[in-house]
Amino acid sequence: MTNAIASVSLSGTLEDKIRAAAAAGFDEIEIFDVDFLASPLSARETRTLIGDLGLSCSLYQPFRDLEGMPDPLRARAFDRLRQKFDVMAELGCDRLLLCSNCSPLASDDRPRIVADLREVGEIAAERDLLVGYEALAWATHVWDHRVAWDIVRAVDHPHFGLLLDSFHSLARAVPNESIREIDPAKIVYVQLADAPVLDMNRLYWSRHFRNLPGQGGLDVEGYVTELTRIGYTGPLSLEIFNDRFRSTSAALVARDGVRSLNALRDAAARNLGQPTRMPGKAEILGVEFVEFAVAPEDRSALEQTIAAMGFVCAGRHRSKPVTLWRCGATNLVLNFADDGFARAYRLTHGTAICAIGLVVDNSAAAIRRAEALGGKTEGTDIPSMPAIRGVGGSLVYVLDQGSAETIWASEFDLVPVEPAGEGAIEGFDHLAVAVHNDEFLSWQLYWRALFDVQVQEAQDVIDPNGLVVSQAIQNASGTFRLTMNATDARDALSSRFLSQTFGAGFQHLAFHTGDLPALARAVRAGGLGCLPIPANYQDDALARFGLSAEESAVLRELDILVDEDARGNRYRQFYSRAFNKSFFFEFVERSGYEGYGAPNAPIRLAAQSRYRVEPLP
Repeated sequence: MTNAIASVSLSGTLEDKIRAAAAAGFDEIEIFDVDFLASPLSARETRTLIGDLGLSCSLYQPFRDLEGMPDPLRARAFDRLRQKFDVMAELGCDRLLLCSNCSPLASDDRPRIVADLREVGEIAAERDLLVGYEALAWATHVWDHRVAWDIVRAVDHPHFGLLLDSFHSLARAVPNESIREIDPAKIVYVQLADAPVLDMNRLYWSRHFRNLPGQGGLDVEGYVTELTRIGYTGPLSLEIFNDRFRSTSAALVARDGVRSLNALRDAAARNLGQPTRMPGKAEILGVEFVEFAVAPEDRSALEQTIAAMGFVCAGRHRSKPVTLWRCGATNLVLNFADDGFARAYRLTHGTAICAIGLVVDNSAAAIRRAEALGGKTEGTDIPSMPAIRGVGGSLVYVLDQGSAETIWASEFDLVPVEPAGEGAIEGFDHLAVAVHNDEFLSWQLYWRALFDVQVQEAQDVIDPNGLVVSQAIQNASGTFRLTMNATDARDALSSRFLSQTFGAGFQHLAFHTGDLPALARAVRAGGLGCLPIPANYQDDALARFGLSAEESAVLRELDILVDEDARGNRYRQFYSRAFNKSFFFEFVERSGYEGYGAPNAPIRLAAQSRYRVEPLP
């Protein structure tokens, strides 16, 4: 199978799209009809550009509204078909996508449809071309690939076959297993697209919300698995209609497209027990540490802040200005280096989280998979702790289980630390990252392609100054949780963070404990500034969750928010004030609850909006 992409999937002129596809490493490109019509390049000039860049043109598309049309529209359609075949000859392209008819004038007379399509095959045979018939999900009569396959068999022409598109099949909930009934020799081409699961008009859904496999909620993996099972070996091509992609760098989308297809092929092969070219997705066992790049002028304030949260300095690096802080088994690294990665990150983002350390099942395999999927890997001063470039230029270190303590002991002069008492921080709960809207799907694909994680349903979060889209990503055990937030609202908290830090990055870090009120009292006693929560919220929580007067009093005293799932499992949380008006800390207690307190987000965001101009006490 070769990798292809439709020109409609990328932003820019036709020339821009072709160059981006070639630079990303695609083998082939589909030419979308409107892209060609809008281009000043002739078909022959386009063919030359495609060939010079090492690509081939694998499909011209789409051709619409042909079968079952009344005259004179039928005659016009066939005249137009011949003209498109002339263009394809100049392009050096041998396959055409023919959509099932969407015209209200189209007849549903099956013998007439078959006769028209057999004539298409005859005309294609004169040029030695192939035509692939695609069932559009919103077509007038033929909107199921099973029906299209029945028609292709009835046409029974060597130059006429089936074109499959995952979106059209999955949007109509056509079972993937139905692909097993198709003769792979009659599949002319396969197009792939994912999408969030939405309840809306299928045409609008298709034209605005498609995304790359691994960025949505459709079972594209199962679709490709069935194609692989029946022995299909032709191109896999991305056909993506997405408003974000139309305004996003064509290079970014094209690179993600190659990563998406390669990860998809790997998953399909694994599902069938076939050999693969890369290791499987890395299993995340937990978060070992979070590292901050710290500006000299912020050192004292940040140390005071984390000390107030219960962390103590547990070691100093033997050769670098780096310190290790611990609360129980929870590790924070403060990097004050005035050279290397930390300095470069600090110059762009200010004092910020610059890296995270993940414990994985096999670090070497994780690096190999990242490299196979186009990820940027980093050698480090510690050979046993390689890293992958992450969001905003941050690093994701990957460590083997049990190696961390060896690294701490070999790199740091450690001092004994008293065990954390009851009500202390017990570990990392989750990290939250803010990204630009046009990077949102790209970073979701990053995590889903490299690591064995799942996504929760995206949430719309109301900021006082706009709408924020939030996507939770986590592993099955819950030892790794990440939320990604993006918005186009210029004054929303996420946007202000992005503008202040000059790019995407980690906006907040959440810790978990088994006794949130005790922790809240301890950090306040230590001097941590916490986010005030309005009495109106607490009045509502008292009634909404059936709290006792004593429980409500604790929430009011300590500015704790609460949420409850459908099974009655509870989540309690409170927040620090923002450090340097930038990142902040969250503290949570879970009782069987798997979410992130989404109903409380507008309350928290409104409070942060009111107090954003004041420095951390």
